[in-house]
Amino acid sequence: MQERQLEILRAIVDEYVATQEPVGSKIIAEKHSLGVSPATIRNEMAVLEEQGLITQPHTSAGRIPTNSGYRLFVDKIAEVKPLSTAERRAIETFMSSADNLDDLLMRTAKVLAQLTNQVAVIQYPETDRVVLAGTANLARNNSQESAASIFPVLEALEEQVVLLRLLANATTEVQVRIGSEQGEKNLQTTSLVTTQYGSTGQPVGALGVLGPTRMDYAMTMATVNAVALYIGQFLGGGNS
Repeated sequence: MQERQLEILRAIVDEYVATQEPVGSKIIAEKHSLGVSPATIRNEMAVLEEQGLITQPHTSAGRIPTNSGYRLFVDKIAEVKPLSTAERRAIETFMSSADNLDDLLMRTAKVLAQLTNQVAVIQYPETDRVVLAGTANLARNNSQESAASIFPVLEALEEQVVLLRLLANATTEVQVRIGSEQGEKNLQTTSLVTTQYGSTGQPVGALGVLGPTRMDYAMTMATVNAVALYIGQFLGGGNS
Protein backbone atom coordinates (compact mmCIF):
# COMPACT_ATOMS: atom_id res chain seq x y z
CA MET A 1 0.00 0.00 0.00
CA GLN A 2 1.24 3.47 -0.89
CA GLU A 3 2.17 5.84 1.89
CA ARG A 4 -0.38 8.38 0.66
CA GLN A 5 -3.16 5.84 0.97
CA LEU A 6 -2.09 5.08 4.53
CA GLU A 7 -2.12 8.79 5.34
CA ILE A 8 -5.62 9.15 3.89
CA LEU A 9 -6.80 6.16 5.92
CA ARG A 10 -5.27 7.72 9.03
CA ALA A 11 -7.11 10.98 8.29
CA ILE A 12 -10.41 9.17 7.81
CA VAL A 13 -10.04 7.27 11.08
CA ASP A 14 -9.01 10.41 12.99
CA GLU A 15 -11.88 12.48 11.60
CA TYR A 16 -14.49 9.78 12.10
CA VAL A 17 -13.41 9.14 15.70
CA ALA A 18 -13.57 12.88 16.40
CA THR A 19 -16.86 13.71 14.64
CA GLN A 20 -18.74 10.40 14.29
CA GLU A 21 -19.62 11.64 10.80
CA PRO A 22 -18.65 10.10 7.44
CA VAL A 23 -15.54 11.77 6.06
CA GLY A 24 -15.31 13.38 2.61
CA SER A 25 -12.32 14.23 0.47
CA LYS A 26 -12.81 17.98 0.93
CA ILE A 27 -12.48 17.73 4.72
CA ILE A 28 -9.30 15.68 4.39
CA ALA A 29 -7.83 18.19 1.92
CA GLU A 30 -8.69 21.13 4.19
CA LYS A 31 -7.61 19.72 7.56
CA HIS A 32 -4.71 17.40 6.70
CA SER A 33 -1.63 18.66 4.90
CA LEU A 34 -1.28 15.90 2.32
CA GLY A 35 -0.29 18.18 -0.55
CA VAL A 36 -2.84 16.74 -2.97
CA SER A 37 -6.20 17.86 -4.35
CA PRO A 38 -9.63 16.60 -3.25
CA ALA A 39 -9.88 14.84 -6.63
CA THR A 40 -6.70 12.88 -5.95
CA ILE A 41 -7.93 12.06 -2.46
CA ARG A 42 -11.21 10.78 -3.94
CA ASN A 43 -9.27 8.50 -6.28
CA GLU A 44 -7.24 7.10 -3.39
CA MET A 45 -10.40 6.67 -1.32
CA ALA A 46 -11.85 4.59 -4.14
CA VAL A 47 -8.81 2.31 -3.92
CA LEU A 48 -9.18 2.03 -0.14
CA GLU A 49 -12.83 1.14 -0.60
CA GLU A 50 -11.96 -1.57 -3.13
CA GLN A 51 -9.54 -2.99 -0.58
CA GLY A 52 -12.30 -3.16 2.03
CA LEU A 53 -10.67 -0.63 4.35
CA ILE A 54 -13.37 2.04 4.16
CA THR A 55 -17.02 1.98 3.19
CA GLN A 56 -19.72 4.44 2.17
CA PRO A 57 -22.88 4.63 4.28
CA HIS A 58 -25.85 4.76 1.96
CA THR A 59 -27.00 8.10 3.39
CA SER A 60 -23.73 9.96 2.87
CA ALA A 61 -21.12 10.79 0.28
CA GLY A 62 -18.41 10.44 2.93
CA ARG A 63 -16.60 7.29 3.99
CA ILE A 64 -16.12 5.53 7.31
CA PRO A 65 -13.50 2.93 8.30
CA THR A 66 -14.34 -0.77 8.24
CA ASN A 67 -13.08 -3.17 10.89
CA SER A 68 -10.30 -4.10 8.44
CA GLY A 69 -9.45 -0.42 8.16
CA TYR A 70 -9.24 -0.07 11.93
CA ARG A 71 -7.07 -3.20 12.08
CA LEU A 72 -4.59 -1.76 9.58
CA PHE A 73 -4.68 1.57 11.41
CA VAL A 74 -3.81 -0.09 14.73
CA ASP A 75 -1.13 -2.35 13.23
CA LYS A 76 0.65 0.13 10.95
CA ILE A 77 -0.46 3.69 11.51
CA ALA A 78 -1.53 4.42 15.09
CA GLU A 79 1.14 6.26 17.05
CA VAL A 80 0.81 5.43 20.74
CA LYS A 81 1.78 8.69 22.36
CA PRO A 82 2.74 8.89 26.02
CA LEU A 83 0.23 10.50 28.33
CA SER A 84 0.75 14.11 29.27
CA THR A 85 2.31 15.03 32.59
CA ALA A 86 -1.10 16.24 33.81
CA GLU A 87 -2.77 12.96 32.86
CA ARG A 88 -0.09 10.90 34.56
CA ARG A 89 -0.27 13.06 37.67
CA ALA A 90 -4.06 12.67 37.76
CA ILE A 91 -3.76 8.88 37.62
CA GLU A 92 -1.06 8.77 40.30
CA THR A 93 -2.89 11.16 42.63
CA PHE A 94 -6.19 9.34 42.33
CA MET A 95 -4.68 5.89 42.83
CA SER A 96 -2.24 6.84 45.60
CA SER A 97 -5.14 7.58 47.94
CA ALA A 98 -6.24 3.91 47.90
CA ASP A 99 -6.35 2.25 51.34
CA ASN A 100 -6.38 -1.39 50.21
CA LEU A 101 -6.54 -3.63 47.16
CA ASP A 102 -10.32 -3.33 46.78
CA ASP A 103 -10.10 0.45 46.89
CA LEU A 104 -7.13 0.47 44.50
CA LEU A 105 -8.90 -1.59 41.84
CA MET A 106 -12.17 0.34 42.16
CA ARG A 107 -10.26 3.60 41.78
CA THR A 108 -8.29 2.17 38.87
CA ALA A 109 -11.43 1.07 37.03
CA LYS A 110 -13.03 4.46 37.58
CA VAL A 111 -10.05 6.49 36.38
CA LEU A 112 -9.54 4.19 33.37
CA ALA A 113 -13.19 4.60 32.36
CA GLN A 114 -13.04 8.37 32.85
CA LEU A 115 -9.82 8.88 30.87
CA THR A 116 -10.90 6.72 27.92
CA ASN A 117 -14.64 7.45 28.06
CA GLN A 118 -15.18 3.69 27.65
CA VAL A 119 -15.99 0.64 29.79
CA ALA A 120 -13.13 -0.49 32.04
CA VAL A 121 -12.67 -4.10 33.22
CA ILE A 122 -10.04 -5.15 35.76
CA GLN A 123 -9.34 -8.63 37.07
CA TYR A 124 -8.30 -9.07 40.68
CA PRO A 125 -4.81 -10.50 41.20
CA GLU A 126 -4.83 -14.26 40.69
CA THR A 127 -8.59 -14.63 41.28
CA ASP A 128 -11.76 -14.78 39.19
CA ARG A 129 -13.16 -11.52 40.54
CA VAL A 130 -13.49 -8.54 38.25
CA VAL A 131 -14.27 -4.86 38.63
CA LEU A 132 -16.35 -3.06 36.01
CA ALA A 133 -16.78 0.70 35.55
CA GLY A 134 -18.08 3.08 32.92
CA THR A 135 -21.00 1.13 31.44
CA ALA A 136 -22.89 4.41 31.11
CA ASN A 137 -20.28 5.45 28.55
CA LEU A 138 -21.77 2.89 26.14
CA ALA A 139 -24.98 4.86 25.82
CA ARG A 140 -23.14 8.14 25.42
CA ASN A 141 -20.80 6.70 22.80
CA ASN A 142 -23.66 5.18 20.83
CA SER A 143 -25.94 8.20 20.76
CA GLN A 144 -26.43 7.82 17.01
CA GLU A 145 -27.36 4.16 17.24
CA SER A 146 -30.45 2.40 18.51
CA ALA A 147 -30.82 1.16 22.05
CA ALA A 148 -31.30 -2.30 20.59
CA SER A 149 -27.66 -2.36 19.46
CA ILE A 150 -26.41 -1.48 22.94
CA PHE A 151 -28.57 -3.95 24.87
CA PRO A 152 -26.68 -7.12 23.81
CA VAL A 153 -23.40 -5.52 24.89
CA LEU A 154 -24.78 -4.52 28.30
CA GLU A 155 -26.29 -7.98 28.69
CA ALA A 156 -22.94 -9.64 27.96
CA LEU A 157 -21.14 -7.39 30.44
CA GLU A 158 -23.48 -8.56 33.22
CA GLU A 159 -21.97 -12.05 33.01
CA GLN A 160 -18.88 -12.57 35.17
CA VAL A 161 -17.68 -15.40 32.94
CA VAL A 162 -17.84 -13.11 29.89
CA LEU A 163 -15.77 -10.47 31.66
CA LEU A 164 -13.15 -13.07 32.56
CA ARG A 165 -13.05 -14.33 28.98
CA LEU A 166 -12.45 -10.78 27.77
CA LEU A 167 -9.20 -10.70 29.74
CA ALA A 168 -8.20 -14.35 29.34
CA ASN A 169 -5.89 -13.75 26.38
CA ALA A 170 -4.25 -10.59 27.70
CA THR A 171 -0.45 -10.49 27.59
CA THR A 172 2.23 -8.17 28.91
CA GLU A 173 1.93 -6.27 25.61
CA VAL A 174 -1.07 -4.08 24.86
CA GLN A 175 -3.39 -5.99 22.53
CA VAL A 176 -6.36 -4.82 20.46
CA ARG A 177 -9.26 -6.95 19.26
CA ILE A 178 -11.59 -5.27 16.79
CA GLY A 179 -15.18 -6.13 15.94
CA SER A 180 -15.52 -9.69 14.69
CA GLU A 181 -12.13 -10.54 16.25
CA GLN A 182 -14.03 -10.64 19.54
CA GLY A 183 -14.96 -14.19 20.49
CA GLU A 184 -18.16 -13.13 22.23
CA LYS A 185 -20.91 -12.73 19.61
CA ASN A 186 -22.73 -9.97 21.49
CA LEU A 187 -19.53 -7.92 21.65
CA GLN A 188 -18.63 -8.00 17.96
CA THR A 189 -19.82 -4.40 17.52
CA THR A 190 -17.07 -3.33 19.94
CA SER A 191 -13.30 -3.23 20.26
CA LEU A 192 -11.23 -4.34 23.25
CA VAL A 193 -7.82 -3.09 24.41
CA THR A 194 -6.11 -5.27 27.05
CA THR A 195 -2.86 -5.86 28.90
CA GLN A 196 -1.60 -7.61 32.01
CA TYR A 197 -0.36 -5.97 35.19
CA GLY A 198 1.82 -7.15 38.04
CA SER A 199 4.63 -6.40 40.47
CA THR A 200 8.26 -7.54 40.44
CA GLY A 201 7.87 -8.26 36.75
CA GLN A 202 5.32 -11.06 37.26
CA PRO A 203 1.80 -10.64 35.81
CA VAL A 204 -0.90 -11.28 38.43
CA GLY A 205 -3.97 -9.93 36.66
CA ALA A 206 -5.28 -8.19 33.58
CA LEU A 207 -7.23 -5.10 32.65
CA GLY A 208 -8.95 -3.79 29.57
CA VAL A 209 -11.12 -1.17 27.95
CA LEU A 210 -14.18 -1.96 25.84
CA GLY A 211 -15.83 0.54 23.52
CA PRO A 212 -17.14 1.16 20.02
CA THR A 213 -14.93 0.25 17.08
CA ARG A 214 -14.52 3.96 16.38
CA MET A 215 -12.66 4.50 19.66
CA ASP A 216 -9.49 6.58 19.85
CA TYR A 217 -7.11 3.62 19.68
CA ALA A 218 -3.82 5.47 20.16
CA MET A 219 -5.03 7.26 23.30
CA THR A 220 -6.76 4.18 24.69
CA MET A 221 -3.70 1.98 24.20
CA ALA A 222 -1.47 4.54 25.91
CA THR A 223 -3.88 4.89 28.86
CA VAL A 224 -4.30 1.14 29.34
CA ASN A 225 -0.53 0.71 29.32
CA ALA A 226 0.07 3.57 31.76
CA VAL A 227 -2.61 2.43 34.22
CA ALA A 228 -1.25 -1.14 34.18
CA LEU A 229 2.21 0.21 35.04
CA TYR A 230 0.80 2.25 37.93
CA ILE A 231 -1.01 -0.78 39.37
CA GLY A 232 2.27 -2.68 39.24
CA GLN A 233 4.04 0.10 41.10
CA PHE A 234 1.39 0.19 43.82
CA LEU A 235 1.47 -3.58 44.19
CA GLY A 236 5.17 -3.50 44.96
CA GLY A 237 7.13 -1.75 42.22
CA GLY A 238 9.39 -3.35 39.69
CA ASN A 239 6.86 -3.10 36.86
CA SER A 240 7.78 0.36 35.71
